[in-house]
Amino acid sequence: MGKYNTNLASEYLILSMLNRLGLDAYITLGNKKSIDIIVKNENKTITIDVKGLAGTTLFPLDNFKENLKNHFIVFVSYLNKINDCEVTPEIHIVPSNKIESIMYHNPKGNRKGINLSALRKEKIYQNNWKLLY
Repeated sequence: MGKYNTNLASEYLILSMLNRLGLDAYITLGNKKSIDIIVKNENKTITIDVKGLAGTTLFPLDNFKENLKNHFIVFVSYLNKINDCEVTPEIHIVPSNKIESIMYHNPKGNRKGINLSALRKEKIYQNNWKLLY
């Protein structure tokens, strides 16, 4: 197997899920962006930053902008089986204003992110697509 683009695969996976749910969702283009998908409905516009992880450890969040209104971070873990399309990725949908409470900061202070184990403790966020309506 060749090299894979985890973030791109994750963005399109989430875009597909949103469209399957009947939401009006669009992917944004560009590199080093904090908004990957825009969802529009009659009530509001929602922005989403998608974070993909081939493994099961830390999702880096070095470019995280907290407390944006109607902004969500969607975490996609491929559970160390990204090249096995029969394995369903684990998905967690977290409002941006809830991120800081589960954020990990390394001791040197030069790295921050979210551990998959911390997301699993917050069971309310796993596959909670209703947060985006």
